[in-house]
Amino acid sequence: MDPALLQAAGEVFGRVDVWLIIVAAACYGIFVGAIPGLTATMAVALFVPVAYWLDPVAAIGAIVTMVACAIFAGDIPTVLLRIPGTPASAAYADEAYRLSEKGLAQHVLSVSLTCSVIGGIIGAVLLMVLGSQFAAIASWFSVTEYFWLYLIGLHCCVLVAPAGARWKALLSLILGILLSTVGLSAVHLEPRFTFHSVALYHGISFIPAMIGLFGLSEVFANLSQTKRGDSIASPAATSVSFGTIIQSARSALVTRLVKRRSGTVRSSLIGVLIGMLPGAGADIASWVTFAAAKRGRGSNADGELVDAIGDATTANSAALAGGWIPTLVFGIPGDSITAIVIGVLLMKNVTPGPAIFESQPSLVYGIYLVFLIANLVMLPVGFLAIRLGLRLVRIPKQILLPIIVLFCVTGSYSLNASLFDVAIMLAMGLIGFVMNRRGFPLGPVVLGLVLGGPLEERLIQTLTASGGNPLGLLNRPIAVVLAIATLLIVASIVRQSIREVRGQRI
Repeated sequence: MDPALLQAAGEVFGRVDVWLIIVAAACYGIFVGAIPGLTATMAVALFVPVAYWLDPVAAIGAIVTMVACAIFAGDIPTVLLRIPGTPASAAYADEAYRLSEKGLAQHVLSVSLTCSVIGGIIGAVLLMVLGSQFAAIASWFSVTEYFWLYLIGLHCCVLVAPAGARWKALLSLILGILLSTVGLSAVHLEPRFTFHSVALYHGISFIPAMIGLFGLSEVFANLSQTKRGDSIASPAATSVSFGTIIQSARSALVTRLVKRRSGTVRSSLIGVLIGMLPGAGADIASWVTFAAAKRGRGSNADGELVDAIGDATTANSAALAGGWIPTLVFGIPGDSITAIVIGVLLMKNVTPGPAIFESQPSLVYGIYLVFLIANLVMLPVGFLAIRLGLRLVRIPKQILLPIIVLFCVTGSYSLNASLFDVAIMLAMGLIGFVMNRRGFPLGPVVLGLVLGGPLEERLIQTLTASGGNPLGLLNRPIAVVLAIATLLIVASIVRQSIREVRGQRI
């Protein structure tokens, strides 16, 4: 056996301090991910001072574990309260909460936990086996390919909208894109729609907007129909034991590995491929995979939605490993978290890049093993989190709703220590409440807000490079392939809309 692998195994498996740090990081990640507004990136950033006192293996192990657990924990408020704990959970917030209202909260969370573990392990294996090959594919993408990739992501939310509601999803998406234009232009630094307000120069941050749209709007909706003593979910949906949760997770594991093998592999590959693209990450992986899963199943039955959510959680967990591929191979961060990781490695006199595979192979093997352990540790900690989360929604509304408002305000303010972000959260809460009443989906608003800026930036960069010629958007083979994929998605949306209109006339 490779001596470097043996050394890495000894450093990871044979050290009690590494195990204790990983378990503590798992609890910390679950706590941060379950609170709306506190992101995995924020958790890692706050951990950096602690990482200074740890050796590279322990520091990387803690970061990988807390991020993996935070991404899963984001599903807990998503399912129970319809408040995405992290942006990666926003893709299926409405569907997950609808299932929760039917008493399926425990089942959905068990599937989410199981699929997160499976996706994380498959992503880690792909990172070990095909890391350098995948990194070569990622290097083929230029700003032009990113433009088409973002465009595909935006169209996906319209494609998966329920029949008869696609035009509403399109209007919600347009609203999100319009909101993304507020502030200084990323390319020309010209103020737009700021109304001479300095606070608006930085634009509308999507974290407070997301908390307002999904969280505060739900509080308003509950206040409009609540009765004294009501709870968020029915007692039947929340009175479950550890044994029931573990049994449900075991059933989900068998389903994913036996009946949904192709979907699991496909979701993992999508997650890794999108995760290794700089700037893409788990959020887009979740949206694209959820759209592909819903599109493939062609039904909105409860079982189909659970499977689609399982695919999305598999992808966003696998994307975490994908983000490490360009980081380790090229020294290029795949997302904001791996950018912080590069800083931590440099702080330890470790320089990521091709040379690290020859100069410090034991550290590379150690990172691989840490990925496997992090996802396995997430399982028991996740069971405990689900159990506690299900107890949370049994609290009467008159107690729980003020607590939710407190978390909404805290999460919005903590991002930039700005009262303006709290005001944005309140405004978006009112907008979300009205949109909900009118049947407009909220997910496309968040997606438009997240991808609108990068889409505009890549478009202008491409057009500038081509001297203003629109054909510059098709100047590379991969760009042509992605453009054709975009056209096929648009054609599918138009065809389905026409079919629905004809069906209504008959």
